[in-house]
Amino acid sequence: MVVETGNARDRHISPLKVYLGIGFALLALTAITITVSFIDLRGWNVVVALIIASIKGSLVALYFMHLRYDKRFYSIVFTMGLLFLSIFIALTMFDTLRRGDIDITKASPIKKEATIYQNMTAPDSTSGHDPGGH
Repeated sequence: MVVETGNARDRHISPLKVYLGIGFALLALTAITITVSFIDLRGWNVVVALIIASIKGSLVALYFMHLRYDKRFYSIVFTMGLLFLSIFIALTMFDTLRRGDIDITKASPIKKEATIYQNMTAPDSTSGHDPGGH
């Protein structure tokens, strides 16, 4: 729906309540991201944050950049590209927890006091290899 008030700058594709609703959704998703960051999900914190970031990016592009009102093909291409980028980044980030399984010299964390390593299991005394870097 296009609302015209005489001035080209006053044209809106959606009513103001849609923009406010999307803005509120973005604020709520940001609050969820911050809340989840304080919960220890081990390596899944990154995945949850990327999923929420993908949703937020899609909302911004679809509504504030008016991609939703363009050809549906463009919306699908953008959303799928964002989804696959998030998947690839999440898969890459899992390396930080599993790097010692392949190369024992890289098993030690870069920052030993990082939150992600606080609840790691005790070292396996039979293998002589400490997956948590302790």
